[in-house]
Amino acid sequence: MAFTPAPWPRKLRSQEWWGGTSRDNIYHRGWMKNQGYPHDMFDGRPVIGILNTWSELNPCNAHLDILAQKVKNGIYEAGGFPVEVPVFSVSESTFRPTAMMFRNLAAMAVEETIRGQPIDGCVLLVGCDKTTPSLLMGAASCDIPSIVVTGGPMLNGHFRGERVGSGTHLWKFSEMVKAGQMTAEDFLEAEASMSRSAGSCNTMGTASTMASMAEALGMALSGNAAIPAVDSRRRTMAQLSGRRIVQMVKDDLKPSDILTKQAFENAIRTNAAIGGSTNAVIHLLAIAGRVGVDLSLDDWDRCGRDVPTIVNLMPSGKYLMEEFFYAGGLPVVIKRLGEMGLLHNDALTVSGETAWEQVKDVESHNDDVILPNDKALTQSGGIVVLKGNLAPNGAVLKPSAATPSLMVHRGRAVVFQDIDDYKAKINDEALDIDETCVMVLKNCGPKGYPGMAEVGNMGLPPKVLRKGITDMVRISDARMSGTAYGTVCLHTSPEAAAGGPLAIVRDGDMISLDVPNRSLTLEISDEEIARRLAEWVPQAGAPEGGYHMLHHLHVMGADTGADLDFLRGCRGAPVGKDSH
Repeated sequence: MAFTPAPWPRKLRSQEWWGGTSRDNIYHRGWMKNQGYPHDMFDGRPVIGILNTWSELNPCNAHLDILAQKVKNGIYEAGGFPVEVPVFSVSESTFRPTAMMFRNLAAMAVEETIRGQPIDGCVLLVGCDKTTPSLLMGAASCDIPSIVVTGGPMLNGHFRGERVGSGTHLWKFSEMVKAGQMTAEDFLEAEASMSRSAGSCNTMGTASTMASMAEALGMALSGNAAIPAVDSRRRTMAQLSGRRIVQMVKDDLKPSDILTKQAFENAIRTNAAIGGSTNAVIHLLAIAGRVGVDLSLDDWDRCGRDVPTIVNLMPSGKYLMEEFFYAGGLPVVIKRLGEMGLLHNDALTVSGETAWEQVKDVESHNDDVILPNDKALTQSGGIVVLKGNLAPNGAVLKPSAATPSLMVHRGRAVVFQDIDDYKAKINDEALDIDETCVMVLKNCGPKGYPGMAEVGNMGLPPKVLRKGITDMVRISDARMSGTAYGTVCLHTSPEAAAGGPLAIVRDGDMISLDVPNRSLTLEISDEEIARRLAEWVPQAGAPEGGYHMLHHLHVMGADTGADLDFLRGCRGAPVGKDSH
């Protein structure tokens, strides 16, 4: 895709604050100098904001302070002026009710951080899964040159000779304890082996998926996604990205130049090829909304339908991110898509090169990790979009993590009104449920939980697990962790809390799932659905104040990315005008 660099030198927006000799210029410069910056740092060189999501309460991002220093080194080397700026950091492992509740708040904070301060370009320093989309959303809304640097995945876990994947084995071992196949003491011993280094999930969970999405979109340098957090090459990538953002500012290469419809289609196909998280759906829809790209659930189904899943990683396969990196990482996958005719080769990237130019010479080093096309985990690996009277606006399912025999299934609904109802009932031996049933969880969507928590992969009842059954059809308006697996229908929209048909499902109703035909059907008449909806009463009203109230009143459905309605496609106030 043709791009014409802007002329250089030219006056940058940071000079609105720091250029000149007026009282206001001296006011802005003078206070900055209390940190010991020489006067020539304010001479018009690119000012780069390192937007750092470091936090000790965000374990995936707790090492980003080290990477920030490497980014600074690169910026200085390229003649820029780095300023490190802390921004809101959300962690799925620590935030309640869910990190997703605060993705939009973090994006708002990032947008205003950029908009209100003398920054000419941004390095988005991210890791845990919500930090990547939130910073991309904020940067896209401001549309100044930006580049993503992720913190990288942690090293492989090991427990008694078994490769242990973060998240994936948590769900597996938890079910084994419930089934009587593992002791609680062994579970606690396994805990110490799961997270043995800095970094985010070592599976193809949402953090690694979103790192891959940033690279596939062209917003990170090629090879960024898979480098382990503690590998020296991760720090090298940070320094190179610092160098690159300075040139991006000089060229005025912005997110709107990169985040095109073609870039999103490349990312969707990449997600299918890597067996990526269903959470990528909701995040890419939100990012696209910020740049005004018309992206929909139909695009996800259309673009992903015929893409084989060739990355043999948990939860779909058997390896972890460490092996993926050693095998060649995401550049190999992107090259394979290009060879299959599934890549927009000329899509522009932050490197200034096209997607194809970056990967055309890479090679795979392990064909059991990055599989040949004819040995793919599944030949149709894209996220499936289901529609029907139970999900008029759509629901999603990840076929590479599902059980083939359940892809066409009809069963009796066992309904849980919310997550507390599920927790109260699921271990009750008197619960009327067997493996043929369909588990239905309500009121866990964007409005309902609130925030749309990762509870859609409901654990099975112990009496079913003891039979050796490890999967059942599950339906909800919630999300599930990218580390999770199972035949799980997620993001059902409209959600129950907004009066969608999911709200009126009752115990004993028959539900049909037909993945090949993309349908999810509640087997009652249209008249009965209308009658039940007319009688439906919301479980709870809006919160009384604070961000929770703002979120409840303005969050959109999962089918459009669950952004706040007043932020979608809106760039807000002009960027870079000084009011002093």
